[in-house]
Amino acid sequence: MASIIRQPQCRRQASGSKDLVGIKMGGMDDLSRQIAFLEQHSEYARRWLQAQPQWREWLRTYGCEKIDANGIERLLKTVALDGLSGADEAEFMARLRLTRQRLMLWLAFRDLNGLASLNEVTQGLSHFAQFAVNDCIAFIRKDLQERFGLPWSQTTNSEMPLMVVGMGKLGGYELNLSSDIDLIFLYEHEGDTQGGPKSLSNHEWFTRMGKRLIKLLSEHDENGFVFRVDMRLRPNGDSGPLVCSLDMLEEYLLVQGREWERYAWIKGRLIASSPGSADYEHCEKALDQLIRPFVYRRHLDYGVIASIRDLHAQIQREAEKRSAAYQGRSRDIKLGRGGIREIEFLAQMFQLMRGGTDPRFRVRPTLEVLTLVQQRGILPKEDVVALEAAYVFLRRLEHRIQVWDDQQTHYLFDDDLARSRLATTMGFSDENSFLAELEHHQNSVARLFEKAFLLNDETRLDLSPPDQSWEPDGAVFPQSLLRWQAWLASPKERLLPEKSRSIFNSLMRSAAERLAAKRGDNPGSDQTLLRFFNLLEAIARRSAYLSILAEYPQALINVLALLKASQWGAQYLTAHPHLLDYLLNSHTEKVLIERPEEYWREVKANVNLRLDDVMADGGGSEQAMDILRVTHHTETFITLLTDLGIGVDQALSVEKVSDHLSALADFILETTIERVWPAVVKKFDLPPKIAPKFAVIAYGKLGGKELGYASDLDLVFLYQARENDFDAQEIYGLLAKRMINWLTAFTSTGSLFEIDTRLRPNGSAGFLVTNTDAFKKYQMRKGDNAAWVWEHQALTRARFSAGSLSVGSEFDAVRSEVLSQKRDIEHLRAEILNMRRKVHEGHPNTSGDFDLKHDAGGMVDIEFIVQFLVLAYSHRCPQLIGNLGNIALLRIAGEVGLIQQSAAIEVGDAYRLLRARQHRLRLDGAEKTRIGMTVEPELIAARKCVLHFWQEIFKAPSSV
Repeated sequence: MASIIRQPQCRRQASGSKDLVGIKMGGMDDLSRQIAFLEQHSEYARRWLQAQPQWREWLRTYGCEKIDANGIERLLKTVALDGLSGADEAEFMARLRLTRQRLMLWLAFRDLNGLASLNEVTQGLSHFAQFAVNDCIAFIRKDLQERFGLPWSQTTNSEMPLMVVGMGKLGGYELNLSSDIDLIFLYEHEGDTQGGPKSLSNHEWFTRMGKRLIKLLSEHDENGFVFRVDMRLRPNGDSGPLVCSLDMLEEYLLVQGREWERYAWIKGRLIASSPGSADYEHCEKALDQLIRPFVYRRHLDYGVIASIRDLHAQIQREAEKRSAAYQGRSRDIKLGRGGIREIEFLAQMFQLMRGGTDPRFRVRPTLEVLTLVQQRGILPKEDVVALEAAYVFLRRLEHRIQVWDDQQTHYLFDDDLARSRLATTMGFSDENSFLAELEHHQNSVARLFEKAFLLNDETRLDLSPPDQSWEPDGAVFPQSLLRWQAWLASPKERLLPEKSRSIFNSLMRSAAERLAAKRGDNPGSDQTLLRFFNLLEAIARRSAYLSILAEYPQALINVLALLKASQWGAQYLTAHPHLLDYLLNSHTEKVLIERPEEYWREVKANVNLRLDDVMADGGGSEQAMDILRVTHHTETFITLLTDLGIGVDQALSVEKVSDHLSALADFILETTIERVWPAVVKKFDLPPKIAPKFAVIAYGKLGGKELGYASDLDLVFLYQARENDFDAQEIYGLLAKRMINWLTAFTSTGSLFEIDTRLRPNGSAGFLVTNTDAFKKYQMRKGDNAAWVWEHQALTRARFSAGSLSVGSEFDAVRSEVLSQKRDIEHLRAEILNMRRKVHEGHPNTSGDFDLKHDAGGMVDIEFIVQFLVLAYSHRCPQLIGNLGNIALLRIAGEVGLIQQSAAIEVGDAYRLLRARQHRLRLDGAEKTRIGMTVEPELIAARKCVLHFWQEIFKAPSSV
């Protein structure tokens, strides 16, 4: 190792960052200058290079190499730790400590000379800590095995390992140059050791190992130490046992686990057994099953905001006490205002809030969390960029403070010389510019932290004790007043926790004040407040949901806007209160409108990640069904917000709304096939990788991409197989049945869709799944079993929705062939007219109001006209075959001369108007979309236009 190997001159890492040291390069003695720079700015390095002069040559050889896990493993192998016996403990400790010092010099050399990224430094130290822990365990194990045998796992029928969990910065691969390491020692279950001259309980065996492990890492000798070890994060802290079984840990978390421990366990990572070892996967899975439900809630957890705010305030108070001699907390770059801890708290807040519903937030490194926050549109890009820049700056500064004398400190040096030295190592020409940059970053972090945690009390809901005499103004809110008085006298109100009752009352008062202030613009104030009351009553016992409205004034404003605009939306939000999260910002809606393909790719990736998470072991089907339901609720609600113009500059048209809802249904169907099929494969013992030759064909509203918020789905299931392949029919029949169950079953989160399969060949009397060859024969009327005209009408609005593309292509070919047949136009006209009159009979209307959909001159008339044009003329106008929607097909019919172009435009506009009015009535909760026409000149004109056009096409009225 002492031999000199010629290496290329080190070059600084390419970066525009200010904190890279400006060392002049260009002479033959660059490495010597870099080593001199290291000694100048690290008293620790200077001492060790004097004590171990051969390390200078080692730095010349390896200083230019990037430090990674492989390099650290090579470094450890050079000291042959695995060749020592239990009697060589002092030698083992000496070798490990000298290895630590050499690694520290390597890291310090690269960091101070601007050769290493922040990740290289923090990950390098974290990898070394992990390797050191495992090497120590292996050393101790040999001795304990010879004396007491080994603990034995009843689960795996093999040796039971010590599980070491790295917490804090070690867990997040974020160790700094003088970090201690936070550890928790666990083992699988109780029992006694086997195979030794004496036996110990598993607890005693692992306790002995744990004590010796701490000694090997943290005890000082003439070579220093490896890591300070902190065990206070274990169950019950210093008063708890040093090691505990998984059963003990589970009981502790269930009974005594505190809120701050949730934050701590975010970073928890199994570091021993070593990743990649035979025991690791088993141990990690067992640990994850305990920790995940403790840390991450199954809903968006906004209750953590107040908890983290309280914890931060406590840390601030402690930091102020410790910083009294350092001229204020701003000198503490970790715990002070705008420090590293505030950035970490921000990241942890988003993890705790969202990690239960989005597995991507379960990553550990802070910078990865911030990147995800930006990608998800939770914070603006410029805010995340500022936080990332501050984090890198402060962590680099932390290293330069600590590398001076290998001290675990986060305070700026007091004397000018030391600060000038810091400025130089951070890449600044003078102390003032360095301090100005530091202040800039701390102010940015403090501002963003205050904004995220609403530290300004004026921006949050006033939770001071409410005026007991307050009630809604009866002149403005007569119905709400009665409801309020009944609520105060109800047992539900009395059973609420005091804090929840305070939030409930304050929210009602705040909502009433906002609505009363704008009652001139809002004649439905009383109705809106009643809807708000319904929502509050639904979430009154869910403090996390109350917290959203209490913490974020914008959420309350958007809720009231939604409740005012739509009764259906009010009911939907009340049924699914987790959707409150989407009233906080508009980033998601904007992406949906502006970049829909990117949006759906992101949705699919997220859902697949979550489904993989719950179905990893072949189970979790009910959880998977819940994930699909929550996804459908979420995407429906986001579409609703864009529909109502909440959070976006311009509301969506009804056509765009239907496009989004139809795309969502297609996505749900496709995902359902993908997740149900493996179970069918397993049941029939099919090849694991076989793909289903199966497709879902959408008819009706989904087929025409005119889906509404509460529409059912008209579906037909097709498959490819030989004509008499009854096995295939059984396989795909089961697939279809399980799909329908996934889509219609009512779980704790509700259901997805009502499914109607009566449009399949032979309707309810036919098979649930149909062979594509049989489907073609049926539609082409080959044989006695043949499709009716109304079934060909339905086919004009049918399309491939999900499943096998080859089956979808075959359906498209059949559809095209059927629609392009030459027909007897007069006979077709009579058939469709007769069918239209039957539909009229099925929807009688004696109200005197106009039914926008079913009455003569309504939407169904236009749809029947388009279907007639497609079936009558597609044989000579193939442009009509495409499933393009009624308005586009009318336009095409006008362009090819089948109808007058002016009529096509007028009837198309009428259809658009009727759909828009129907849509708004549905949003306001109407079951039947009927409207009085006396003061609706626009509707009167549209209906008259449709009636005239119907008469021209069919030569007879649509109703008798």
